[in-house]
Amino acid sequence: MPRLLHIFRNTPFGRETLLHSLYFCESLGLDMTVYIPRMPRFLMYFEHEAVQVDLDSSYLADPGSAIDHLDEIVSGRSVRLEILEAEDFTASTLPDVPTNVDFMTCPRIIADLSTKIALGKIGSTVRSILKAARFPVLIPSPAYKPWQSVAVFFGGSVNAVKSFYLGLRVARNSGRPLDVYTMAGKNERDQYESILAENGLDKPMAEEVRDWRYYEGGDFEKRLYDVPHDALVVLGAYGHGLIKDVFFGSKMELVQSVLPNPLLVAGPCFEMHPWRHPDKAQPIEE
Repeated sequence: MPRLLHIFRNTPFGRETLLHSLYFCESLGLDMTVYIPRMPRFLMYFEHEAVQVDLDSSYLADPGSAIDHLDEIVSGRSVRLEILEAEDFTASTLPDVPTNVDFMTCPRIIADLSTKIALGKIGSTVRSILKAARFPVLIPSPAYKPWQSVAVFFGGSVNAVKSFYLGLRVARNSGRPLDVYTMAGKNERDQYESILAENGLDKPMAEEVRDWRYYEGGDFEKRLYDVPHDALVVLGAYGHGLIKDVFFGSKMELVQSVLPNPLLVAGPCFEMHPWRHPDKAQPIEE
C-alpha cells in the first residue's frame, strides 16, 4: 500500500499539518507512517545524498501528551497508521528516518520556530528534501482546509510534465476535478500541445481535465486569482545553480509565494512510477 511519511509536532500548528496529512491519505487511499521525534535532529538518506533535518524545539514539545493527542486526532479516521520507531542511528543522537515512502508532508519551514512561518517562504531544509527525494512533498497551508480540486501548473518543461502526471494521478485516485494552468511566454500554444502529445497527455488533457486555463499575456500574479481557494496546487521543481538549491522557475516561485493553497511538489529526482518518464519532453523556459 502506498504510504505517506508525517513528522509529528505536538502543537496547534502541528495539529493542522496532521489534519492535512490525514485528509490527503484518505483522499488517495494511502497508509501513514508517523514519526514522533525524541531528538532534535534526524537524518534522511536519499540515493545521491543525505539530508540532516534540525528540528525547532516545538517538535519536542510536551512529549508526554504526544501519543494521546495523536490518538485523539486520528480516532475515527479511515487511515491505517503506523508509528515509526527509529532503529538505525548514524550517531547516538542522530536517528535515521527511512525514505522508502511514496509521499512526505513538510510544513513550509521545518527548522525554524513556528512563529516565524510566513507565506511565501519555503525553508532551506524543506528545499533540500525536495531536491533529493524521489517522492513528492506535500506542503500544507498553515490552517487545515480540505481541498476539492487539483490545480496543475504546466509550463512545458520536463518537470512540468512530471507534475502533470502527478496531478493526473492525484485527481484520478481522489475523484477530484483537475484544472491546468499555463502562462505562455514566447512559445505558441501548439508547442505545448505537441509536448502533451509526445508524452501521452493529449488524451487526458482532452478527456480528464475540467479546464485548461491558457494565458497568452497579462500579469501572471493577477492570473493566480483564478486558482480556486480550495484547490491542491501541484508544482514541478528543479535543482539549479552552483549551490544546487531547489528553485521552481520564476513563475513557479511566484505561485508558491502568492497562493495560500496546499502544495504538492515534485522535485527533480521525483520518479513517476507507475507513470513512464517524460523522455520526449522538450524543455521550455518557465
